[in-house]
Amino acid sequence: CGYMTDFNYPQNHHILPSQCGREEHSVETPHGVLHVTLHGTRTTRRPAILTFHDVGLDSKSCFSPLFKFEEMQEIVKNFTLIHIDAPGQEEGAAAYPAGYQYPSMETISEMIPAVLQFFNFRTVIGVGVGAGAYILARFALTNPDAVEGLVLINIDTNARGWIDWAAQKLSSVTSSLTEQILCHLFSQEELSSSTDLVQSYRERISKAPNLSNMELLWKSYNSRRDLIFDRNSAFKCPVMLVVGDHAPYEDAAVECNSKMDPTTTSFLKMADAGGLPQLTQPAKLTEAFKYFIQGMGYMASSCMTRLSRSRTTSLSSSYSMDGSRSRSRTLSQGSQGGQMPPSPSQTMEVSC
Repeated sequence: CGYMTDFNYPQNHHILPSQCGREEHSVETPHGVLHVTLHGTRTTRRPAILTFHDVGLDSKSCFSPLFKFEEMQEIVKNFTLIHIDAPGQEEGAAAYPAGYQYPSMETISEMIPAVLQFFNFRTVIGVGVGAGAYILARFALTNPDAVEGLVLINIDTNARGWIDWAAQKLSSVTSSLTEQILCHLFSQEELSSSTDLVQSYRERISKAPNLSNMELLWKSYNSRRDLIFDRNSAFKCPVMLVVGDHAPYEDAAVECNSKMDPTTTSFLKMADAGGLPQLTQPAKLTEAFKYFIQGMGYMASSCMTRLSRSRTTSLSSSYSMDGSRSRSRTLSQGSQGGQMPPSPSQTMEVSC
């Protein structure tokens, strides 16, 4: 297809042939090899959109419904997409040998700079879910100049406390690995009603040839350390926090929001989204993502449709946990031409 011809790949890289407009690479890093899928526009004049998936998923099962969504194509055609699979999590990955020392969350985040260097990108807009959100957040804190924006879905910045650790130990005895991961991915309501999405992912995870690799990533995530930051030493870029209403990490996302700089943070709590809003509500998330990118100065002429039409009914201001005004700004209400409003002193949370 003549795709990505303006990149100068290293001599020792490995490209897997795939469908037109999509390339799979094995990228060597100081801590091992990462499987990376690349597609989208060929320009390096803009930041790449870099994604990182959650436990129990890979880049395809975590992000395909979102980035293949019709209204997302306006973004896809303007940016290069870099989808990173955590070590051993890609489709067809061989199982690691017994006793293999799987990298920590911190180590995985330290593998990302090599990916940017490999593709000649100086900066990225990160989109992460769950464990992937934690990894990208840690990467952004240690490499602030490399990240222009962050979309963090189901972020939990805290290490597991001893009560959580004890509960996890008990769960590992009474529940299968598949059920533990499903409880991490989906809300109790989704699990109780056994939705089609839950059933399909239960089958996918339980029958995965690399299930032992998933377990290693799961243990690594559960051994994560606290991300240390506050309003005065938080992220140097705009951040959009996203969580589904009643999702497993709703409280964790609210707590994270309370520690963020309110002038650069947006908090999107999505109704009827369950545990994985990028799968269940791709339309709403796409529209919010467009506003977020416009607020960074990209795609100024992009046509905003769904949220701008319904903002008087689907966007509501709400109050934060401390009883005063919410700590995060709205994505669209009061904006013009799709641009983010000036950072106000009185801020709002978006519920849609």
